[in-house]
Amino acid sequence: MSRLQFKQVDVFSKQTLMGNPLAVVLHADELSDARMAAFARWTNLSETTFLLEPVDPRADYRVRIFTTVQELPFAGHPTLGTCHAWLESGGQPKGEEIIQECGIGLVRIRRRGNQLAFKAPPLLRSGPVEAVLLERLRVVMGLGEGAIIEARWVDNGAGWLALRLTDRATVLGLAPDYAQLAGLAIGVFAPWDVVQDGDEAQFEVRAFIAGDGMPEDPVTGSLNAGIAQWLLGAGLAPDSYIVSQGTVMGRQGRVHVERVGDDIWIGGEAVTCIDGTLAL
Repeated sequence: MSRLQFKQVDVFSKQTLMGNPLAVVLHADELSDARMAAFARWTNLSETTFLLEPVDPRADYRVRIFTTVQELPFAGHPTLGTCHAWLESGGQPKGEEIIQECGIGLVRIRRRGNQLAFKAPPLLRSGPVEAVLLERLRVVMGLGEGAIIEARWVDNGAGWLALRLTDRATVLGLAPDYAQLAGLAIGVFAPWDVVQDGDEAQFEVRAFIAGDGMPEDPVTGSLNAGIAQWLLGAGLAPDSYIVSQGTVMGRQGRVHVERVGDDIWIGGEAVTCIDGTLAL
């Protein structure tokens, strides 16, 4: 049995318990695939990550990302949370940016004060959602005719498709039939209305992952990266905006999106809630 350094981090929040929790196991090179998967099931969090020595000489570290049911090639809040844990444990980047190695390759991460941001990776699948699937989703989500303005695939490794809805109240009021969503990763979003909702954020997002440990993800970097590529590419959002996510779950997640040239950066703060050792 190995004793390993362990951190549990809250991501996309500057306050503990208000973001999306992530379990991070450091120096995990000796763990088998089966042991990693078993621990991820045991934590019952949306994701658990394992920090490893990089294979690519350009990378600062390598990470493997597990949900309770599968390994992912990429995910957003695990990217920022793992980077936070690596830096906090003494990690020193080789250059100005931090380079993470994961299933989709190398991911660039930058630091600005207390905030970390990753460069949105290219989409593996994009374009409109098939009409039959879209109608199924409308019914399962309990949405009326015309509530879905548009739907697109925004898959950058986690399988996301996104529904653009009419208003924030509709997003917050969703109560989907999770049994009918099994096998799908669904994001929904709508703009904030300055008069009704205020100006703290510009969009409200929710993320549903039926069949995983948590059927709704509190705050989701990969989904927001995909949605940002859609919104910014279509001219539906300014070059810099803030997303609110986790409201229905009692969280106050804030995702900062910024376009710089051709790059889109997805950022937020992270805070460590648990720091200790783990027997595996």
